Amino acid sequence: MDHESHPAADDSPIFPPPSPPPTSHGPPIQGHGELPLPQPPISLAVSSRPADPIRRRLLIPAVLFGATCASTFWTGATDWLPMLYMDDLQAAAAVVAQNWGQGLLYMAAVLGILAAHEMGHFLMAVRYKIPTTLPFFIPVPFFPVGTMGAVIGMQGTQADRRQMFDLGIAGPLAGLVVAIPVACYGAWQLDPSPQYHLGFQFHNPLLIQWMIQWLRPDILDPAVLDMGGMNACLMAGWVGMLVTGLNMLPISQLDGGHVTYGLLGRRAHVLARAFLIVAILFILATETYAWVLMLVLVILMGTDHPPTANDQMSLNRPRRYLGWSSLLIPVLCFPPMGVTPAG
Repeated sequence: MDHESHPAADDSPIFPPPSPPPTSHGPPIQGHGELPLPQPPISLAVSSRPADPIRRRLLIPAVLFGATCASTFWTGATDWLPMLYMDDLQAAAAVVAQNWGQGLLYMAAVLGILAAHEMGHFLMAVRYKIPTTLPFFIPVPFFPVGTMGAVIGMQGTQADRRQMFDLGIAGPLAGLVVAIPVACYGAWQLDPSPQYHLGFQFHNPLLIQWMIQWLRPDILDPAVLDMGGMNACLMAGWVGMLVTGLNMLPISQLDGGHVTYGLLGRRAHVLARAFLIVAILFILATETYAWVLMLVLVILMGTDHPPTANDQMSLNRPRRYLGWSSLLIPVLCFPPMGVTPAG
C-alpha cells in the first residue's frame, strides 16, 4: 500500500478562506460532469494588475436550460411515457392539456434538485477562484425523466487536495437539501391503489423506502413502485436520489472519487479499482445491464483519480468526519436495480 506523509491536520473551519490558485497551468482534470476549458498561455511576467474577470458563456447554458425545462415539462405531462405521443400530435396536445399541472410541478422539482447540485459545485469553485462555467443542462425529451442531468466545466488542476474535497462534497449535499423534502412530500402524496399499471417498476433507494414506511405505512411494498403510481414530486425525488447516489460512488472523477481522494490520497485508487470489480460482478449477477453505459463512461474517464495541485494538503478533523459519513450516501440514495420491466 502506498503510504503518504501529510502535514498535521488542523481544526480550522470546514470551508476556510480560499487560498490563491497556483500560477502554473496544466491539462484540465475532468471531474464530476466537468468539461475541459481552454487554458491561458503560461506567462512568467509578474504584473500588479488584478486578474481579468472570468468570462462565462451565457447563451448556450440559457438555451439548454430552457430546452430542459421544456423536455421535463413534456415528460411529466405524459406520465413519463413521452415515446407514446411522439408520432401523434393530436394525442400529445390532449395529454398536455390534461396534465399540464403535473408537468409544471415535475419540471420545477427535478430542475430545482439538479440546479442545487450543480450550484453547489459552482459556488465552491467561485469561492476558491477556480475557473468554471455555468451548468449545462442536458434535455432528453424521449427519455422518461426528460433529462440526463447537467455538467459543469472546471479547471480542476488549480485545486489542491482539500479544495478538491470541498468541490466534490458541495454538490451532493446541496442537491440532497432539496431532494429530501421533495421526496418526502411525494411519498406522503402516494396513491395507495393507482387506477392503472404500466409496464415498468421503479426500485426505490433505502432513503425513499424509509420515507414511505414512515409517512405511508398503508403502502404494502415500499421497495418497488409501479410507474403508474408515481407522482411528480416522488419521481423528481427519485431522480434526485439517483443522481446523488450515482455521483457519490467512490470511483474515478465522480464526486465520490473527489471525496475519497481527499480522504485517502493515492490510496483511493485501491478502493476505486475494487469498486469497479464489484460493480462488474453485480451487473453480471443481477443482469442489470442498464448500468453498462455508465460503467463504460467511468472506465473511459479513468478509474484512478488524477493528482491535485497539492496532494500534501491534508484534511482537518471536521472534513474527515464529513467525508467518511458521506460514503453512506450511495448506500442510502442509489437504487441498485434501477428501473425494471413489470412482472
